[in-house]
Formats: sequence, structure tokens, C-alpha cells
Amino acid sequence: MRDVFINGLGAFLPGPQVSGKEMEDYIGRINGQPSPHRAFVLRQNKIKTRHYAFGRERSKPYSVSEMAALALRQAVENSEISLQDISFLATSTTVGDLILPGTASHTHAALGIPPIEIANFQSVCASALMAIKSAYLQVKAGEHNCAAACGSDFPSRYFRPGFYEGTSVIKEDGTVPMEIDFLRFTLSDGAGTFILENKPNARQTSFKIHWIELRSFADRFDTCMMAGGVKQGDETLFWGDFDSPAEAARAGAIMLTQDFALLKRMIPVWVSHYLDLIDRGKIEIDRIDHLCSHYSSHSLREETIKLLKKAGAMIDEDKWFSNLYTKGNTGTASIFIMLEELARTKALKTGELILCHVPESGRCLNGFMLLEVV
Repeated sequence: MRDVFINGLGAFLPGPQVSGKEMEDYIGRINGQPSPHRAFVLRQNKIKTRHYAFGRERSKPYSVSEMAALALRQAVENSEISLQDISFLATSTTVGDLILPGTASHTHAALGIPPIEIANFQSVCASALMAIKSAYLQVKAGEHNCAAACGSDFPSRYFRPGFYEGTSVIKEDGTVPMEIDFLRFTLSDGAGTFILENKPNARQTSFKIHWIELRSFADRFDTCMMAGGVKQGDETLFWGDFDSPAEAARAGAIMLTQDFALLKRMIPVWVSHYLDLIDRGKIEIDRIDHLCSHYSSHSLREETIKLLKKAGAMIDEDKWFSNLYTKGNTGTASIFIMLEELARTKALKTGELILCHVPESGRCLNGFMLLEVV
């Protein structure tokens, strides 16, 4: 089996940076009212700026697949290959542009390159590692010499007032509950890409992939974050169970929702997975030089750190790297965008180890990836 290296990194963040005060100028005000929860949510997540795929500088929004293609083109520019060298493409997204076909098909079309092999991964944040692992294994097994993995998300298209107004979730005062409004002021748009090859770059830094591990804990949890369904008691009704798309929308089955009480119960499980990797010798805390940990809100980082310190398994905070506060929570694109900025802004040294962590609240999923700077 061959070694695999990340040889090109690309990120695409649409439009200008949007401040917390400007957010509702982009996503809109439900029933014309400013959100009573915006200030509280921003204090919790501490996000200062973010990007939106629809904006004032462009009449037509960027699509999920278009952003993926733009990030991939940048990754190629930052590598030693050409677009035509890519023979395998894996894409990840939370919600694609269409119900079908998948995002990889549209991204391939947007690139305009000859026929290639593709794979689609659709989940929430950890679908990024699914796509990366797919590309990694293709190269490792010798099926392909050059592969691309992309993550692209456009959640803000579902945060516009029309997705909430006239639905059963609207309260008497015309607002929506905080647990629904929370996502509107947390998630944002963007895309990122890695180029993977079976040999390192000849003239610039590469990242050797040591291993990628993903674990689903869906056997222990109900659905936490969803789109396309609505909970009624102990049951979840899918949008297709309703008599019409309009009826599904009125019931709130089209919007993005998250159960934050359930989310907090997942944090100890994610930490337990991390401790298991330590016990198995896959993670040596003292050898980690950089930690790229995807977390959706600063408050969740604080809760995680408390558990890590209690377990005696804390990686020094000065080794943590995050751009959540300036780029926002871009979902499946987050780990791509984070590593691209780390590589671009930090003086990385040969031999340094980078641990990447991507948890997912959808139905409790957790993933890690260990990289070495070469």
C-alpha cells in the first residue's frame, strides 16, 4: 500500500466578510422583525465575521457545486499538478443544490475536465472526512495517482424568512424559538479542497496522511440535526410523508433544526473516542504540534476543554488552531478551510504532526485525521 500526501489546498469564501450586525441584511428578518436571539447566539459562538453565497456584489448566488469547483481550482493553483491530472473526485456537503444527482456530478461539470471517477458524500460536518478518506484510500490502493476531495456548504439559503414564515414553528409574537434561530446565526457558507497524490511535492510543503478514523454512534442517539423532517412526539416524519411539499413546509419539515440538549450529551462520547485513540497508541498527546478542531460554537469548545482537562488528556491550548471566529462555521467545508489557513499563515516545520478533529451532531458521528508536515 502506498503513502498518500495532501499536495494542494484551496478555499473559497464567497462575497465580503459579513459582521454580526450585518447578518440580517443578508439572511433577512423573519416577519420583518430583527431576531431577539442574535446577540445571545453571537456571544455563545463568538463568531465576528463570516461569508454568504448570496450577496450584494452578485445578482445570482453561488451554488454548492460552483463553490467546490472554485476551491478546487485554487487548490490546483497551489499545487504542482494540472486539473487534467485529477482522475478521482470525492465531494461532501450537508445539503446539495439538488435532491439528485449528487454534488460530485455538478462539480465535475463545473470543472469542465474529461471523464473521471466520482463519489458523493452527504452528511453534516464529518462528511468532509468521508470524502477525504475515500480519496485517500483510492490513492493508497493504487487505483488513482491524483485525487481531489472537496467540502462545500450553503446553509444560509435555508435561513431566509420564507422558510419560516407561515409555518407551525412561528410563535405568537412572530419570531421563531431560539433553538431554531441559533443555526441562523451560527452556520455560514464556503468551500475547501485537498489534492491528494502518492508522492510529496517536489518544491513545496506536503502533508503525509498517517490515518483517518471515523466512528458513528447513531446506535446511541436520536437525530440531533436534520433537514427534511420534523419530530412529532417520539416519531420523525420525513418531508415525503406529507401530502405535498407545501404541507411539509408548513409543518417545518424543510428547515434546518438542531436539538441542543441532545448535542451537549454527545460531547462526552466524542471525548471518549479521542481517549480510545490515545489508549490504542494512535494519538500521542505530547507529539501533537497543531490541533485543528472543528467546533460549531466557542461555548462547545469550553465544555470540551473541561472534559479533556478532567481526563488528563488535554493538548495545550496554544497548539489549537481555529478560524471559526473570522470565517464562521462552514460545516463540511470547515476542516478544509482551517487547514488551508494554517498552512498559509503558520511557519510549519518538517516533521510536525497535525491532528484534525471533526465531530458531527447529525446523529452523533466523530472523526480524526493525523497529518505530518513533509
